Amino acid sequence: MRIKRALIKRRRKKKIFKFARGYYGAKSKLLRIAASSVRRALVSAYRDRRKKKRDFRSLWISRINAAARQAGISYAHFLKRIKEMGILLNRKMLADLAVNDEGALSYLVGVVKENA
Repeated sequence: MRIKRALIKRRRKKKIFKFARGYYGAKSKLLRIAASSVRRALVSAYRDRRKKKRDFRSLWISRINAAARQAGISYAHFLKRIKEMGILLNRKMLADLAVNDEGALSYLVGVVKENA
């Protein structure tokens, strides 16, 4: 029995070229080059979605550290005391306070210093 692959092959090519839409030159016109470019792009996208989370966490830590040091306390000491006191604010929220509401963060630092 003879099996023809025209439909399957066309679907595969259309899928690759759909991903490669917007690429420049041969990367959007030739199948082999488009497929390798798309594969590399998908690998980078997968890796960088995870890297983005690490980058944001380090940014939050930097912001909290800067604000805490201005108030005269180290980042590690500040976070340790907050956890001991049972204040349920994560790093994202603390960083947001450090940027947008400095008074609230300085109040938190004052509370932490009092209970130290």
